[in-house]
Order: sequence, then structure tokens, then C-alpha cells
Amino acid sequence: MRRVGRWLIGGVMVAAIGMVASQAQTPPKRPAGAAAAETPSAKQLLGRLLFEDTNLSNPPGQACASCHAAGAAFTDPDRSAPTSKGVRAGLFGDRNAPTAGYMAFSPRFHFDAAEQHFVGGQFWDGRAATLEEQARGPFLNPVEMANTSAAQVVEKVRAAAYAPLFREVFGADALTDADQAFARVAEAIAAFERTPVFSPFSSKYDAVLAGRARLTAQEQRGLKLFEREDKGNCAACHPVARRPDGRGGLGTDFTYDNLGVPKNPANPFYRMSEAHNPAGRGFVDRGLGGVVGRAADYGKFKVPTVRNVELSAPYMHNGYFASLRAVVDFYNTRDVKPRCADEFVVEAEALARGCWPRPEMVANVNADELGNLRLTPQEVDDIVAFMLTLTDGWRGPQRSASR
Repeated sequence: MRRVGRWLIGGVMVAAIGMVASQAQTPPKRPAGAAAAETPSAKQLLGRLLFEDTNLSNPPGQACASCHAAGAAFTDPDRSAPTSKGVRAGLFGDRNAPTAGYMAFSPRFHFDAAEQHFVGGQFWDGRAATLEEQARGPFLNPVEMANTSAAQVVEKVRAAAYAPLFREVFGADALTDADQAFARVAEAIAAFERTPVFSPFSSKYDAVLAGRARLTAQEQRGLKLFEREDKGNCAACHPVARRPDGRGGLGTDFTYDNLGVPKNPANPFYRMSEAHNPAGRGFVDRGLGGVVGRAADYGKFKVPTVRNVELSAPYMHNGYFASLRAVVDFYNTRDVKPRCADEFVVEAEALARGCWPRPEMVANVNADELGNLRLTPQEVDDIVAFMLTLTDGWRGPQRSASR
């Protein structure tokens, strides 16, 4: 008998859950204050097991969940470096791990002819058109999970305790052809990423829209500045207004932009061997432009969601900013403060000196919507206060227990 609501699929899943739980991170739980989760399908349950299985890297030790942990808003919980460690010692990615939260809503990567820009897709540079395509990438990336082929991944799935579930979902011969099975691995992971676990809409702001909470005076000021076209104008790229379905906005329009972010001296990718980074400290991340082959898109990266931004530090594609307030200050003063003499200046030092380093990619910097927002220090704090209301799992004011 199938009982998917309790994460069981017949008798075989009792053993599978137990074995995988000993290998994987603590399974993500529904955030406090969230609405009741939908009953997951068998495919979604399988996706969860695959997402959390640390045996699927080479060598074993790293899962999708290692760099996209539920407790860190589906970003990397390890804050010791601005980019994620690979499964092999000494290897790091060149970018900050983006959140997997709410990314099920990102449209398929495409060029909007009317607006004349690219929209949607996955990864910072849009190189994966869909969730399914994205799910395949880290398994075969030599500095992430480091498998050498799809067949190597599928061989581990065949030996996993949840292999019977895989066959139940996709058919008795589902693991026979390696390429087809690998595509199904990605399909199941994407199905899990489309569940409310990743998009709970359970923040204080969502409660406000539902009439169950009120913003404080500071949070209300911050929201107004966030949406004012003549001041903060954050909502131009990070819309949060109520959508037609009644829920709050997704906090991103899924477009691409060059914000003028400096190089991050703390990025361990600069110290990688020539085999992995032949340019050394001279490495420049071309972002979207490197994918689509257009110089006009060099240095552009996907607009991240501001939902759960409180939990997703460090910020930007290279993790340059450690604090959310510094991000807003940069948006506010990038074109006002003087340029630092050195391009390799960390955030804390730049703030102390009262300067900003030159952008990593000077061309194509957005000077129309940010750089000199004319915000006072109090207004910067107000915007930050509002963004903190976008953290999922809001429980509301806690009453003291009565005797």
C-alpha cells in the first residue's frame, strides 16, 4: 500500500529511508508557520533521496544538499569561504552557490525580443535552461561532485537502497540505460525542487499580505522605499507585490544585470592551480556574456531573489558582500564614493576606507537603476529591515506562558 504522505512507498522504502538518512544531511522540514505541505508524489520522494545522497559524488561525501541546505535557504551553509568546496580537497568553485529556493518559478531560459534581454534559466549565468538541466551539472563538474560520467552516477544509484523506488517511479528497466537513467535522476530532483519545501511562502511579509500580521513602522518605511521608483527602486528587479494568485512576488524578475560588483580577494578560486584557473588573479567572470557569446552581456548575472536573503549570505555571484547592509550601501553609493586604489579590496576594508573597488567587468555596468540612490543611512536601515520580513518560517509574536 502506498503511503506517500508519510514518506513511505510500500515496504521497500522503510529500509531505503533508514539507509540514506545515515548518509545524508537532516532532511529539510516544513518551515514553522508554513501552510500544510502538499502530499508528495513518489517521484518527489525519490528526488529528495537523490538530492540528499552524499554517495553520488566521486569520492563519496557531497550531495546536492551539501551546497543547498534547507537551513541556509538552500545555499551553502559553510561560510568559511565565499564559494563552495568541491568534494576533492583543495578544490573550490569560482562562484557563490545560488539559492535553489523559489527557482522552480524561473522561466525557461530565453531571449525576450520585446525587452531585448535574456530571462530565466538556472545558475548565475543561465547556462541551464531548466531545473532538470541544472540538476545534471554539479554531478559531472570536476570541481564539484567530480563524477567522470553519467554512467558513474547511475552505477551508484543502482546500488542505493532507494533503487527499488527508482524502478517503481520510472519502470522496471529504468536503470538499464545510463544516459536515460541519468536524465531521470535529474527529472526526480527537479520534481522535488518544485515542492513547497523550496517555496513555502511563509514569511512575515506573506502573513501581512494574508492579513495575519502587520509591518512595524520601520518595515513599512522600508517597503515604501523598496518600491519607490524615484528612490530605492529595488522592486524594479526584485518585485514583491502581490501576484494574481494572491501570494507575494518572487523577489526577482529572473533577468540579468551587471551591478559593478568588484573582484572578491577572498575568492579561493584565484588560488586554484593553473589546470583549473589558468588566469590566476587575472580571472574575470564574463557571466551571461560568456554563455551567449555577446560582449553586450559580459559581466551580467541573474538577479537573485530577495526572499530569505537574511539567510543566504554571502551575496553576489562571487560572494563579495558579507552583510546585507553593505549590499544596500553599495547600491546607494557605488558611483558616489571614490574608487579604491587597489582592485583587490575586501568589503570590510572598502567600508572602512570609504571607497569601492573598480567593477570586475567595467563594461555594461547598470548606471540607470543604481549607483546613487540618494538614500540616507536611516533609509538604508529601513530597506534592510523590510527585507528581513521576507524570511520564511515566520511564527508571529510569541506569547509568554501563563502560570
